[in-house]
Amino acid sequence: MACTTQTEQPGKSQALTTPPSEDTKAEQSSNANLPPEAAPPQVLEDMPVSVAPSSRDEIMVTARKHGRTMQENASVLYDAAAGSTFAPHPGQLDHLRMPSEPINRENYAHLDSNPVRLVSEDPVSTFSIDVDTGSYANVRRMLNDGYLPPQDAVRVEELINYFSYEYDVPKNSRTPFSINMEVAQTPWNPDTHLLQVGLKGFEVEAANRPDANLVFLIDVSGSMQDPDKLPLLKNAFRLLTNQLGADDSISMVVYAGATGIILEPTPGNQKARIMNALDQLSAGGRTNGAAGINLAYQMAEQGFKADGINRVILATDGDFNVGTVNFEALVDMVEERRKKGISLTTLGFGTGNYNDHLMEQLADEGNGNYAYIDGLNEARKVLVEELSSTLQTIAKDVKIQVEFNPAVVAEYRLIGYENRMLRREDFNNDKIDAGEIGAGHTVTALYEVSLVGSNSQRIDPLRYGEDKARTLANGERRQDELAFVRLRFKQPDGDVSTLIEQAVHRNEIVNLDSASPELAFAGAVAAFGQALRGGEYLEDFGYEGIRKLAVKGRANDPHGYRGEFISLVDLADSLSVQTNDRVAAR
Repeated sequence: MACTTQTEQPGKSQALTTPPSEDTKAEQSSNANLPPEAAPPQVLEDMPVSVAPSSRDEIMVTARKHGRTMQENASVLYDAAAGSTFAPHPGQLDHLRMPSEPINRENYAHLDSNPVRLVSEDPVSTFSIDVDTGSYANVRRMLNDGYLPPQDAVRVEELINYFSYEYDVPKNSRTPFSINMEVAQTPWNPDTHLLQVGLKGFEVEAANRPDANLVFLIDVSGSMQDPDKLPLLKNAFRLLTNQLGADDSISMVVYAGATGIILEPTPGNQKARIMNALDQLSAGGRTNGAAGINLAYQMAEQGFKADGINRVILATDGDFNVGTVNFEALVDMVEERRKKGISLTTLGFGTGNYNDHLMEQLADEGNGNYAYIDGLNEARKVLVEELSSTLQTIAKDVKIQVEFNPAVVAEYRLIGYENRMLRREDFNNDKIDAGEIGAGHTVTALYEVSLVGSNSQRIDPLRYGEDKARTLANGERRQDELAFVRLRFKQPDGDVSTLIEQAVHRNEIVNLDSASPELAFAGAVAAFGQALRGGEYLEDFGYEGIRKLAVKGRANDPHGYRGEFISLVDLADSLSVQTNDRVAAR
């Protein structure tokens, strides 16, 4: 690594310069508004330093020595006037990070877990479905990198819905999905029960998939240089290209500080031309994501297929830093464009500066889906194995509403879906946007419920309130029903929703040993997600119990995803022990 010495004009401080890394650029940007005395000193690694003194400016030099901590490093302060060095005060360098430690600017929305609710006060739960899977792959990336994810990175419903479940298959596309329900003992609390509501989308064979008009919107800014960003992205799009045919169309738009079209609408069978365009991509410059989104939608409108799939596929780390960077403005832009029948899929790449919050919300508002690509295997899952699910919407604005019977259920808690909650009145309002379901998708929601009279109720009764549950239990109020499930959806080209209703009966409750493998595995994933978020409601149920439950539910696992999940449980268990040991040692 080169090191140069620069002598400033009289009265100005000296500067030591080294070739800036991406992290250094980020530090310089973040410190641009600080006064000179507040800016962190530059850290130099394993190199000799020569300084030409001209004033009493102090130049701090940190020489990192192999195998030593920051406090043990040979660190000196150089007094230019005195021509001598002296050791810093104890703790003076504690705020500095090691030179090899990357800056983490990843962005996750904060969400509080859904609380326990009293049925006597709030008997109805309403939410939008969610088919995103990005959180699971991102959590997997962090665990494989050797650390536990931050709690806000864990969206439990995305962990659950990463997996397919063996639900009944719908018979035709007019009723585009089946509803499957099961109730069993809760694995982490034998005094409560898990209510599973599962949807299975109508499956469309690849040969019957409508023609696709796809626009690849690719971030080629400087932040995309890392191997897990642009190089992986190019390989992912090569996999997708190989799945397309002559009646499909591909356009390609790139953006950095500026935007451009590098591939006009091209038939999917002209693979050499498409691959050549991908091969030419290289990273450099800043990130004007908003301009890229605008141009991509223009290209999608230009190649619009009236009876086909029209979709922009945005591939980026989400680190927009020029142009329109306001979060709400970007979301509003995408929301407006979806009204023209063009959907948005977001594919996330990379680490360190990853903007999960933006990627997830853009896909939600764009009537699309969100996946995080942490390797080529995940790219194959999303863009090859599940291509029809990723591209073809079979129902839109899908909402679920569950009414619990206060004569039977005392309390309930929806696990996950915190950023998908709707107001009760939103269920019947067809103007309210909700989630989409793709061909063959499965969607699973889990409620933990406490029955009237059980020992597991978390909320004490009011001293002066009417005991509605007891009053209803003594009456004739459908004591055979646990809950009533309503579901609304629209056809992909429709504006009026269809209503489906189904009751859940008390006699359907089974003990945990009799639960299906699908409920057992979904319960294991739900427990895993909750454990990573702090395990507030898990009692003493830990990773060992999660693993046993997952093994019970492994069942049919043709691609090995459930087996991989069990390995991640083991990994999280080991990492949590290491974390606890470090905390105890402080």
